[in-house]
Amino acid sequence: MAIEFFMAMIPPTITHQEKKVHVVKGRPIFYEPDELKAARQKLTAYLGQYAPAEPYQGGLQLIVKWCFPRGRHLDGEYKITKPDTDNLQKLLKDCMTSVKFWSDDAQVASEIVEKFWAEIPGIYIRVTEL
Repeated sequence: MAIEFFMAMIPPTITHQEKKVHVVKGRPIFYEPDELKAARQKLTAYLGQYAPAEPYQGGLQLIVKWCFPRGRHLDGEYKITKPDTDNLQKLLKDCMTSVKFWSDDAQVASEIVEKFWAEIPGIYIRVTEL
């Protein structure tokens, strides 16, 4: 079984790697800056519309195409600048876990990620059971 959808939006460019640390009495306290919280809320709200009735069980393949507003670039041209695909994926997969696409993102055994400049910005997602 597979599910696929396109979330028309300007994809967030802040990534999970941008958590902050504050030291209190010699102990690190990690927190999310407001921009990261907003990106997490945005992704979670969009993803919640497509979450399956029951979380997927077993191994999964995840295909994601990040489509950023093209500006002066050609529609469909690969985006070879930041943010890095692995950092984009971390936040997305955390949000997909929170809305119950699966129990644990470790279930994603196959992953294809691409990022483009696009006339219509958004995120294309396909989840397939292996």
